[in-house]
Amino acid sequence: MIAMSLAEIAAAVDGELVRGAADTIVDGSVETDSRLVGPGSVFFALLGEETDGHRFVPSAADAGAALVVTERATDLPEGSATAQVVVADGYAALAALAHEVVARVRASSADRTDEHGRAAGLRVVGITGSNGKTSTKNMLRTILAEHGETVAPEGSFNNHVGAPISMLRITHDTRYLVVEMGASGIGHIAKLVCVAEPDTGVVLKVGLAHAGEFGGIEATQRAKSEMVTDLPASATALLNVDDDRVAAMRGLTAAQVVGFGTSDDAEYRLTGVSTDRDGTRFTLTAPPGRSGGSEQVPETVDVRLAILGEHHAMNATAALAVAHRWGVPLADGAAALASMTRAERWRMELLQGGPEGVTVINDAYNASPDSTAAALRTLVQVVRPGERTIAVLGEMAELGEFSVEEHDTIGRLVVRLGIGQLVVVGRGAMAIHQAATLEGSWDGESVFIEDVDDAVQTLQEMVRPGDVVLVKSSKSAGLRFLGDRLGGVPA
Repeated sequence: MIAMSLAEIAAAVDGELVRGAADTIVDGSVETDSRLVGPGSVFFALLGEETDGHRFVPSAADAGAALVVTERATDLPEGSATAQVVVADGYAALAALAHEVVARVRASSADRTDEHGRAAGLRVVGITGSNGKTSTKNMLRTILAEHGETVAPEGSFNNHVGAPISMLRITHDTRYLVVEMGASGIGHIAKLVCVAEPDTGVVLKVGLAHAGEFGGIEATQRAKSEMVTDLPASATALLNVDDDRVAAMRGLTAAQVVGFGTSDDAEYRLTGVSTDRDGTRFTLTAPPGRSGGSEQVPETVDVRLAILGEHHAMNATAALAVAHRWGVPLADGAAALASMTRAERWRMELLQGGPEGVTVINDAYNASPDSTAAALRTLVQVVRPGERTIAVLGEMAELGEFSVEEHDTIGRLVVRLGIGQLVVVGRGAMAIHQAATLEGSWDGESVFIEDVDDAVQTLQEMVRPGDVVLVKSSKSAGLRFLGDRLGGVPA
């Protein structure tokens, strides 16, 4: 965190400094997990569903925390030098501190220019969507990091705790802040937008991911639209115009709207998308004059990703579009993306360290109907003549009342795509097996196994050289570790 006095922090979070000298300067990391606290850290003791962060205040102090932020006065170890600020709501205080830090860095860098004399103050982008947030965030970080200090969350730090924690990692030298914004209900993204105040808001897709929590696709659309509804006229709303529900957000924002996709009316238009075992390729055409080129001639670049899946072409386009509008030439962005070997751990990760001649695609960190269908189509696209396709599928979580119907649809898609073998793991995914059996009148081509360990054993006996195996499920199903074991990744 940037350096601030205890008095400034207390004022920012609307809290009371009950311990410590007001002029003491704090500039350590901000943590909500006491196990990550080190000398000089700020520890927020949050009230969770399963635990109370106040229980860990003494251990945070013992680890050298400079400040603890609590909702009630809490005893600290005798002789501790740790300061304490008491607030009404720990979560609101965390968000308020993040907002203050971003505002201060933005103000301090407002007059900064780069070597070409162009404005180089802090730029903030928010990214949301039912699918693709983390992959797009990682792609954009890879591009921007070559042009200035870039801060982006690790993993999927995208909720009301993770996003502010990521924002608090910026320094006065940070040029780009990439914020992934997830939600499990109406109003969640709006709060994060108010904290970060993005210069650019990206909406990738509206799908059925987490539909059970939102209450349906219409509510999901309403929640995702919060990314753009409060953007000022000076900001940019970057929308996937191939998705009708996202394109409809044009009329909900005062910001300048820029579209990306395969549609003719997309300002950033991708064409010629193809994918195979070596990765994904496409051509991207961008508006002229954004990164120092001709004011009349559109920029065009051939993009080569080592990442599998046509759906990643759309994620890459969003990342390239943000960077391009901030002055990064398309060719530079494409070269940066070519260096990426994977979008993220357990996301379309190609593994070939298991049985000889067997290829595993481990995509079992998140799963929605859209992403599962995309992964299955990729499996079919990358297979070579004489190879067998095997789909190992687990539950797509958080679908609520849509669960049986959507799992049924995936089972039928497996058959229609001509996938050679289906292994369904876990009671929550049973409808996939049942639908595939009914759709294809299969006899042994679909196998249902309740236990992950049993599934590993079955697959080890089943696979043979030349097989291409897709492992896909939500994180809660635990199939990502099955994919690792099958792909030869050390435990």
